Amino acid sequence: MKVSANLGFLYTNLSILERIATAGEDGFEAVEFHWPYDVTPQELRAAMVAAGVSGLSLNTRRGNLEAGEFGLAALPGRVNEARAAIIEAVEYAAASGVTTVHVMAGRAEGPAAEAAFVENLKFACDRAAVHGIGILIEPLNLRDVPEYFLTGTDHARQVIAAADRSNLRILYDVYHMQIMQGDHVRTLEGLGDRVGHVQIAAVPDRTEPDRGEVDMHWLLERISYSGFVGAEYRPTREPRDWLRRFRTSGVVS
Repeated sequence: MKVSANLGFLYTNLSILERIATAGEDGFEAVEFHWPYDVTPQELRAAMVAAGVSGLSLNTRRGNLEAGEFGLAALPGRVNEARAAIIEAVEYAAASGVTTVHVMAGRAEGPAAEAAFVENLKFACDRAAVHGIGILIEPLNLRDVPEYFLTGTDHARQVIAAADRSNLRILYDVYHMQIMQGDHVRTLEGLGDRVGHVQIAAVPDRTEPDRGEVDMHWLLERISYSGFVGAEYRPTREPRDWLRRFRTSGVVS
């Protein structure tokens, strides 16, 4: 496994383009983003090429931040805004060379939200497929994001089945799923190739993934996932120092 730097959490004292360069200098092979839209996709692509890193993912916009929105795709009656955010994210990913888009569900509940989410994901997958881009959905924990629509892998599996698109997969964040359900090895085995990306951070404080409730080395040795592992944590020391120590486990290259 190789490690990607989540630039929504790492190097936040720098500009987005400086974060990309620093991640490459520190030894990360890839980067992932939250909302990189303050720079053009061409600038993002050029920075990744210069740093020698690949771009793995970015998120759709959250919506009205003042109203506490955290995604739009599962909000009934907001289809136009949700799809505008999807189009923006997919086109930005295609132009920048980022390979997947995380479609954020938002704070919602009930059958109408389920229907909206599934239909918007079908739209997203069809739009993304034209560019060879994957779509991700991520279950989040209710402690950090109260009222979020998607909070568990069983629900995510049901959504994927309902949308019935080959480029739709789960972003499995060990931090979120430890809080909500645990049992990672069995869960990941059951999900199989439905998992498109894995992220890690310590639980409960979301700092470096070498402490806390989950032994990440033990876990990563026991799952069949072979893609990038995303370092999405709040650093308390230099990321290059954590990465160097993490690699001594032999789990990641």
